[in-house]
Amino acid sequence: MHIGIIGTGNMGTILTEALINGKAVCEKNISITNRTIEKANRLKQMYPNLHIETDIEQLVEKSDLIFLCTKPLDIHPVLTKIKDRLTRDQCLVSITSPISVEQLETVVPCSCVRAIPSITNRALSGVCLLTFGEKCTDVWKNVMIGLLSHIGKPVIIDQQITRVASDIVSCGPAFFSYLLQKFIDAAVSETNIDKELATKLAADMFIGMGMLIEKKYYTFPELQKKVTVRGGITGEGINVLEESAVEDIFRKIFRATHNKFDREINIIKNQFEFHNV
Repeated sequence: MHIGIIGTGNMGTILTEALINGKAVCEKNISITNRTIEKANRLKQMYPNLHIETDIEQLVEKSDLIFLCTKPLDIHPVLTKIKDRLTRDQCLVSITSPISVEQLETVVPCSCVRAIPSITNRALSGVCLLTFGEKCTDVWKNVMIGLLSHIGKPVIIDQQITRVASDIVSCGPAFFSYLLQKFIDAAVSETNIDKELATKLAADMFIGMGMLIEKKYYTFPELQKKVTVRGGITGEGINVLEESAVEDIFRKIFRATHNKFDREINIIKNQFEFHNV
């Protein structure tokens, strides 16, 4: 099987690296392309057996499985360019959340999948969200599940929870990295600890907490209860968090991401409707 990857920005690069390092596919069986070809060349410097295609249509013709890793508003122009090169036997995968598999199927003749990766897949961990089109064959469903199992945990989701699932899986690392940085900054500003040590302690704490959850020693509520001794210091900190209405902050985050999502969906919907007129 030959894989083509269109777009080598942040997520296209992470996906390529994860597939290779997770031994899901050999370098020589991957072709990449990018609008700015220098970005593709940087990947080839790390993985010299990768193929670089300057012609997107040639990449599509030589690939069995094609990942579209471009920005949401660039997807439709790319589809318009490659649709006549695709055959029923191929599979097209979009990694962007505002594009539905149903929309993809209105333009191209092949099996369609949406696979939303996470930066955690770079460490061959975390979740990759999957949604299959109605015309997607069982063969390609099994191929995708098997392929992505090398870089994380494939989880099949319905269209209606795409945004919130993406917020948790794909945006979540950025949100919690931000909170962890603020946690570290506050420790440095309020005490005598230096930033380097505070960062190391916080990072190791975060990793250790993840291991506790992964090994199912505790659930999140159980973990909090185990650490929080009645009348103890941790409880004082929890009280501050409760008074700060942290849940309201996250509600606002979900509202903001969903509003942005809705705006992009409307623009993309117009693109596809114009195509189908």
